[in-house]
Amino acid sequence: REVMGFLDFPFTAARGSVVDARRFPGHQEVLRYLEDFTQRFDLYGLVRFQTEVVGVRREAGGRWAVTSRKLGEKGEQDEELYDAVVVCNGHYSEPRVASIPDAWPGKQMHSHNYRVPEPFLDQVVIVIGASASAVDISRDIASVAKEVHIADRSAPTSTCEQQPEYDNMWLHSMIDHAQGDGTVVFQDGSSIKADVIMHCTGYLYDFPFLGDDSTITVDDNCVDPLYKHVFPIEVAPDLSFIGVPWKVIPFPLFELQSKWVAGILSGRIKLPSKDEMMEDVKAIYSRLETRGWPKRYTHNFSGGYQFEYDDWLAEQCGHPPIEEWRKLMYAANAKNKAARPERYRDEWDDDGLVALANEDFKKYF
Repeated sequence: REVMGFLDFPFTAARGSVVDARRFPGHQEVLRYLEDFTQRFDLYGLVRFQTEVVGVRREAGGRWAVTSRKLGEKGEQDEELYDAVVVCNGHYSEPRVASIPDAWPGKQMHSHNYRVPEPFLDQVVIVIGASASAVDISRDIASVAKEVHIADRSAPTSTCEQQPEYDNMWLHSMIDHAQGDGTVVFQDGSSIKADVIMHCTGYLYDFPFLGDDSTITVDDNCVDPLYKHVFPIEVAPDLSFIGVPWKVIPFPLFELQSKWVAGILSGRIKLPSKDEMMEDVKAIYSRLETRGWPKRYTHNFSGGYQFEYDDWLAEQCGHPPIEEWRKLMYAANAKNKAARPERYRDEWDDDGLVALANEDFKKYF
C-alpha cells in the first residue's frame, strides 16, 4: 500500500476511513482510498456516473464531438463539443482468451468473472496463465478443488511439476490439444480430464467509441502509434490516453501522465514535432525486436523501465522524481514474493523502507 498510492495522497493505514490496515489490503480498501481521494479534492462534481460514451468523432474544425447516454435511458443521447479528449477507460474489461486446439466440451471462464473459490469444490481445474491473477486464483481455488493444473506457455515443453506446499497443484507447459470427452493434453504429454478451464490470460485494449479519425489502430494488443504511450501522433495533443502501460504501479504512473497531458493542453509544456515523435515510437519497436519480444509487449513495462518512464514524465512536468524508497520497496517486495509466494503478504524484510515511507508521508498530513 505504501508503494501504490498517489504521490501527494499516501495510501496509509493511518487514514480515518481505514478498515483494512494490512500492507496488502483487499479491493474494498482500495475503493475506500479512491473515495477518500475524490472527497479530499472535491472531484465528485466533475464525474457523471451511470453515463456511457458511445461515440467520439472529430469535427471539421478540429474539435471533438462526444456522444453519451445515461444508462437505462433508451434512445436518448447527448452530443457535446470539446477541444480535447483524454481516454481513461482502462484495459481490464475486455478479456483475452487463449486458443485451445480442438473442441472442448467443458466450462470455460475468464479471471475477470472470478469471485470466490467455493463453486470449484472437488473439481479439476486448469488455470491458463502465469502472471498475478493466475498465481492468486490457482492458490485460492486449490483450497477447495480436487486438483489444479497450471498451463504456462513460458514453461519448458517437458514441464510437469507438483507445486511446493501443495499436494493438489501442478505446473505444466501449455495445452497441446483437447479431446471431446473433456480430456486436456499438455505439451509435456501428460493429460487430465478437467471440469473447468480458467483463462488468466489478460485483457485486450478496446476503444469501441473511437473511429478512424482517432488515427490509432490496435494490432496484436498494441495501440499504435502512441508517443510515450500517451499521444496519437497525428491528432496530438487533442487526443490522449492515460493508463495504457501494464506491469506498472498504476496510480503514480496515471498521476504523472495526467500532469504531463494537463501541462501540454494548457500550453506550459510543448510536444516535439510529429517527425520526432514518430522516431521515438519506431525506437520502441526496434527495442522490442532486439529483445525478441512480440508486438503485444509494446506497453509492457516489466523490469525497471517504469521508473525510468515515471522520472522522465516528472522531469517534463517540473515534478520531483519517484522517491527512492518507493523504487527500492517495489524491488524488495518483488523479490520477497518470489522467495515466499505463499507468505509474502504477511512476512517481509523491508521495515526500514516502510519507516522511510511513513516519515515522507508526514508532509502530506
